Amino acid sequence: MDLLRLSQYRSAVRGLSMSGAFAEDFTRNHVQLSFLQRMVLSAGAAAISLANPYRADMIACLGETTGQSALVHCLQQMQSSTEGRRILDQRPRINSSTIDLALLKRLPNGTLGKSYYNFLETNEVTPDSRMAVKFVDDIELAYVMQRYREVHDIYHTALSMPTTMLGEVAVKWVEAVQTRLPMCTSGAIFGAMRLRPKSRKMYTEHYLPWALRTGSQSQFLLGVYFEERWEQPLTEFYKEMNIVPLVI
Repeated sequence: MDLLRLSQYRSAVRGLSMSGAFAEDFTRNHVQLSFLQRMVLSAGAAAISLANPYRADMIACLGETTGQSALVHCLQQMQSSTEGRRILDQRPRINSSTIDLALLKRLPNGTLGKSYYNFLETNEVTPDSRMAVKFVDDIELAYVMQRYREVHDIYHTALSMPTTMLGEVAVKWVEAVQTRLPMCTSGAIFGAMRLRPKSRKMYTEHYLPWALRTGSQSQFLLGVYFEERWEQPLTEFYKEMNIVPLVI
């Protein structure tokens, strides 16, 4: 077996392993809801999320109970590209057991992987902080939602957006345009309402137009296999994804 075929074989084996691991997680975490239970849970999660936008558990719950049609859209978008289909087939996960952070640390400055590592270090966050999907009944759609959660910090990295409220709102608008998830739209709208006057001016004049333009004109980011692009310079990534970084 030549080296190319051996590499492809190993990649396929890893993909089967990752896909099977998610299937096990899905079976273990899935909670079946009746229509009434889903409606009550959605209403309660929405109310709590509006009152306290830092309740990540309620925001996650809201996303799962209201995002069915949006997840179907995301699935179709991912299925439309070779890279997206490979993600769906292999179902890779992003956490400290699957990502070699020491390797990312050693990558050259300006690469996607090193930038992601720097983002985690600077903001003192971990890739292990994303909750497991519970209330999405279809395993493919459940994986799409899980993938959306786990790449959120990579979005921040790729879009050069900080974790400030202004940066979060900008990323949420990009996500809202691309994924059509109701929780992204509501998060962007109500998050913007919490901005202070100076930040609100920056938001309306620069961040919002940039986010809407980026969301509509760039490649579908949920279909990007970021883990295969760690060594890619961000300048090349921007060009390939049709992203113009925000410069003020």
